[in-house]
Amino acid sequence: MKTKLLSGMVLFMVSAAAMAQQSFSTPAQATDALVSAISEHNEEALSNLLGENWRDYLPAEGVDPEAVDRLLRDWKVRHETVVNGNTAYLVVGESGWQLPVPAVKIAAGWQFDMQKAADEILTRKIGRNELAAIAALHAYVDAQRSYFAMNHQYAQKVVSSEGKKDGLYWPVLPGEAPSPLGPAFSPKEPGAGYHGYRFRILPDSTGFAMVAWPVTYAQTGVMSFVINQDDRVYQRDLGSDSEQKAHALAAYHPDKTWQSVAP
Repeated sequence: MKTKLLSGMVLFMVSAAAMAQQSFSTPAQATDALVSAISEHNEEALSNLLGENWRDYLPAEGVDPEAVDRLLRDWKVRHETVVNGNTAYLVVGESGWQLPVPAVKIAAGWQFDMQKAADEILTRKIGRNELAAIAALHAYVDAQRSYFAMNHQYAQKVVSSEGKKDGLYWPVLPGEAPSPLGPAFSPKEPGAGYHGYRFRILPDSTGFAMVAWPVTYAQTGVMSFVINQDDRVYQRDLGSDSEQKAHALAAYHPDKTWQSVAP
């Protein structure tokens, strides 16, 4: 009985040790090991470094293979492990791109923290989406100007009615001139949005205007944006009910609660 109990305890200890995240005496050792595991596509090593459930912290679409290739190329050009207190990040390439997976100092040494990595990945995704939304609003202004040059009036809808050219986008046949807006504003899946944002034309008696808001607040974006023919973007955090507030806007009228976005 004692032998079985002892064997069971040993098995448990070995299993627990196998599941424990690997730690290192220096952060540079940790980041070097991570790059090695990534370059070798070593799933077991990645699980030892990042934890058994490390994939749960990644975006639903997973890791972009091109981003992995870019990381490895930049690492060969230049790499450095930058330490700030009890947190360290790998920085690669001439531009100093920072891998969003920090190593943190714990009692056992330096270990990767996937929860902090998930927060950083989300923050960066939101930032990219917001920049894309701002760029899309500027594209909308250019499109309205092009539409006006063709029709002597501004478009009242983004996507044209079927078989018509009464909006800023319409499908074209090979050889035809493109519509003022591209097909990105007409996603194949209804409500899918563009880079995590949805758009709506706002009434404006002096010209044209548009509002943009996140598809899922705090996940695909935080700020909402408005623009008119002056091509100046204003932003405001409309909170968890951003969609309702964006739909409630009856006209373009950014008050002092909206902040101007630097061009």
